[in-house]
Amino acid sequence: MSTTNHSIFTPSIDLTKNSRWGRLYGSASGLLFNQLLESQNRLLLIVTPDTATANHILEELHFYQADSNHPLLNFPEWETLPYDRFSPHQDIVAERLETLYRLPQITRGILVMPVSTLMHRLPPKSFISASSLMMRVGEQINLEQTRSELEQYGYSFVHQVMEYGEFTVRGNLIDLYPAGSKLPYRIELFDDEIESIRTFDPETQRSIEKVEEIQMLPAREFPLNKEGITLFRKQFREQFEGDPQKFPLYRDISNGIAPAGIEYYLPLFFDGVETLFDYLPKQTTIFTLGGVDSAINAFQQEVHERYELAQYQEERPPLKPHQIFLPADEIFGHFKKMAHHQVDHFEVPDTLSGHNFLTHTPPTLTIDGRAENPTSKLQSYLDSFQGRILFVAESTGRREIMLETLRHAEIYPQVCENWQQFIADEMPLAITVAPLAEGGVFEQPAISVIAEPQLYGQQVMQRRRRGRKNRDSDAVIRNLAEMQIGSPVVHEDHGVGRYLGLQILAIGEGETEFLTLEYAGGDKLFVPVSSLDHISRYTGTSPEKAPLHKLGSGQWEKAK
Repeated sequence: MSTTNHSIFTPSIDLTKNSRWGRLYGSASGLLFNQLLESQNRLLLIVTPDTATANHILEELHFYQADSNHPLLNFPEWETLPYDRFSPHQDIVAERLETLYRLPQITRGILVMPVSTLMHRLPPKSFISASSLMMRVGEQINLEQTRSELEQYGYSFVHQVMEYGEFTVRGNLIDLYPAGSKLPYRIELFDDEIESIRTFDPETQRSIEKVEEIQMLPAREFPLNKEGITLFRKQFREQFEGDPQKFPLYRDISNGIAPAGIEYYLPLFFDGVETLFDYLPKQTTIFTLGGVDSAINAFQQEVHERYELAQYQEERPPLKPHQIFLPADEIFGHFKKMAHHQVDHFEVPDTLSGHNFLTHTPPTLTIDGRAENPTSKLQSYLDSFQGRILFVAESTGRREIMLETLRHAEIYPQVCENWQQFIADEMPLAITVAPLAEGGVFEQPAISVIAEPQLYGQQVMQRRRRGRKNRDSDAVIRNLAEMQIGSPVVHEDHGVGRYLGLQILAIGEGETEFLTLEYAGGDKLFVPVSSLDHISRYTGTSPEKAPLHKLGSGQWEKAK
């Protein structure tokens, strides 16, 4: 390990030779991966046992990141069960498509993904590259043809663009939100020529800045154009016996409608599918975190159990597991062909010829508000630790709360912008802001990173992160005002209903404005305007195919 203040780990490890790495406690692996990236001209693929671990690794990588010029990519799972009748959220699809588009072009960077995602078969690279559209200022376009192309590439026509994969046309304006874009775009036409392209804020609908061109990725991982539909119909008939018209799924695709859960029929849209291994650059090193092997076998078992259940769905016959997923032995076979390192928290025995790093388990320093001295554990640790210390709060608000607590204990850390400033300025005691689940304790140089969960507990952090996103109620009202009567909306406690507008009802001694939703069986739900943060637009399949849940049936709880 290095003895300098700027590099905790020695980054000169030979990544072309397989090995096991141990004693990477807390968030140490995130720091190690970043420092390896500085000296290695290759892609580092980090495979985790589950999504939660992938998210923690991404947090660590962002926190310790030294050079933002090298891409840090996430390839999330669909967050649906195998053979589910639900489609992944459009935000997830957009991030996946952006990653697939960028991967073949990367020479140095980091990619993080849960192993279940690695086991999914994917659209071929040719589909991603051939389905990307370019629009430039000064280009001549046919408005009707452009609208048709957007729909074929999976974009949904809406009345106001708010989410990835949406577009609308109003007079000489086209608004669209491409996958992989931070903001939606507003394209202004003069006759059939693109006069200007601007980004805009989806909440306020105000233009932000001009751009000269935009590149759009498809909005789905499969084609819904004429060729894609024809191939799907042909392969569906070859795959399943009987009259195909008796299957609603077949009829929907024939009519250009993407039903929920169609992703589990992805192979039928292509002559051949690929895997993530086909997208990876040649110079790729794979790291598997502890628990990946057992997660592979567990996921394969779940797939087969879900397949057995799906066979009883007469209206939706399932494809065989090997058509959609990579078998476990195939995954292990790919691991053997690549430069592969297994990463664990515990110490690797000398007999395994591994690398053990000089890190320690982050201590639990719980602040107990009921105790006579709430910060006694923390104070004892600070007195005994012979090195520099960095506190990490989840947000600026949490930082101020933490600072107040520390001041009562006569602990006065300096406020710093990030890990890089803490290292460069050699601060002895500092505090910064980042969503970090675990701290880290390093020997050379002696540094202790104390993350907020070490002080306030993991459960408090998890409850806060699971809470609803803070949404601007005025923005919600504006969005609803743009919706048509009958549009599908989602109530987080009751599921998908139909929007019937706003109405005023007399409650108690006054009148209150309510949002009216209709559910299956004609049941009505009245939602007070003060509770609009419980409401969101339906972003699943096409609005006309949106489900209609029944109040009090438990249907929504099962769907969630």
